[in-house]
Amino acid sequence: MKIFLLEDDDALALGMDFSLKAEGFSVTRAALIEEGTTLFNKETFDLAILDITLPDGNGYDFCKYIRLKSNIPIIFLTALDDEVNVVLGLEIGGDDYISKPFRIRELISRIKAILRRVENKSNVCDLLVCEDLELNKKTAIVTNNGKEVFLTAQEYKLLLMFMNNEGRVLGRDLILDSISEGTSAFMDSNTLSVYIKRIREKIEKDLKNPEFIVTVRGLGYKWNKTVIKR
Repeated sequence: MKIFLLEDDDALALGMDFSLKAEGFSVTRAALIEEGTTLFNKETFDLAILDITLPDGNGYDFCKYIRLKSNIPIIFLTALDDEVNVVLGLEIGGDDYISKPFRIRELISRIKAILRRVENKSNVCDLLVCEDLELNKKTAIVTNNGKEVFLTAQEYKLLLMFMNNEGRVLGRDLILDSISEGTSAFMDSNTLSVYIKRIREKIEKDLKNPEFIVTVRGLGYKWNKTVIKR
């Protein structure tokens, strides 16, 4: 799990970085809004922790920026613990609010609880929506702009895997193992390329410039659009 941390208190950030990595998380740190924007656009994260008061801006504005691009959980970390600030943080898209000073174990517990809720919600939702594309997991029906898209079983499994992992780079070996249920001998890399091409033909507007399933050279593929889970 990858965590984005925006905190200008270097000592506090170092302590959080150390503790989170000890729990198995990957942490990307930034101390300024400008730096954070650059780093956030380079990677895909599972959760963001944002300080409110920063030298070049505030965490509320950065939260709004994240919400334009991603629906990852956001935890505000700040000394501004009055009700007005708490409500504001939650109303603009925050998921939790923890006041300084705090115990690192409490923060880690809250992070794990939020990630569990997100995972459970992902598992129980019936509908995945991405612009005009909809995938109904209950009926296994896919529609694009209101018209049904007819997919083979393998194409459906691939599309479901991509939409469930928006923004993540999925390696070819991982994809092969997943759709062949751990026995990659049933499908090779060339066959996977054919399946990807067929899916693109059914959902992309421009095959030369795909917007949904994009190739990450040397690594694999990525679903490049925001997916809403209902």
